[in-house]
Amino acid sequence: MNPNEMITAITALAIAISNILTEDELEITAAIFSQLGDTLNTISTQKSILADNTETKSE
Repeated sequence: MNPNEMITAITALAIAISNILTEDELEITAAIFSQLGDTLNTISTQKSILADNTETKSE
C-alpha cells in the first residue's frame, strides 16, 4: 500500500467510526488510539536504541 492509499484508508475508517459513535465515545476512542500510537512509538524507539547499542558493542 502506498502512503496516499494508507492515508485515504485511515481517513475513511475515521469517518466510518465517527458516524457510529456518540460524541463521548468518539472522544474516548480518539484518546485511546492516541495513547496506543504514542506507546507503539515509544516501544519502537526503545527497540531501535537497544539494537543500536547491541551492534555498537559487537563491533
